[in-house]
Amino acid sequence: MIRDPEKLDRYTAPERVNHWLVAMTFILLALSGLVLFHPLFFPLSQLFGGGVWTRILHPFIGVVLICFFGSMFFRFRRLCIMTAADWEWLAHSREMMNGDDRSLPESGKLNGGQKLLFWLLVACMSLLILSGIVMWRAYFSFLFPVAVIRFAAVVHAATGAGMIALIIGHIYLAIWTRESIGAMLYGKVRRAWAKQHHPAWFREITGGRK
Repeated sequence: MIRDPEKLDRYTAPERVNHWLVAMTFILLALSGLVLFHPLFFPLSQLFGGGVWTRILHPFIGVVLICFFGSMFFRFRRLCIMTAADWEWLAHSREMMNGDDRSLPESGKLNGGQKLLFWLLVACMSLLILSGIVMWRAYFSFLFPVAVIRFAAVVHAATGAGMIALIIGHIYLAIWTRESIGAMLYGKVRRAWAKQHHPAWFREITGGRK
């Protein structure tokens, strides 16, 4: 394969595959969860073979997502450790959204917003797992009092809605920051893009100086 000197490797093939498996599984889980959340979304149950099958498959899809997301967690947990520069980046994020990135601290491979999103998703997944176990009638719910199951249902629904909102925001920002989606599809970005959006990472992988 001919290597393009104007492109830099950003994500490996396993990282990209892991990301898209999480994305596709999450979409299935979100759609089936919406069916169980409100009658307005019941027509979506046809995607899963009807209402009964939706109820049966939803928790098992969740188990699959846990496996894929767990793999992503172990891949990125160290890279997503928050630093003082990341918190400063977040403090100036409004200016960045307005197109002024001059006051932003230099970011590494991931910026403060991406790292914060990662940890918020980890928190959401943890709550969904715990509340989902309590609610899973076929295997676990008989172990808990009714009041606990009802509370878990509220936590599960609220956390699910929050996670959907986070993912929608993630997609919007990926589209807004050009080449981000291409990086996760093909694994490469232009040198100019890396230098503009992730200058510390750009210097790290090119051996350049500030």
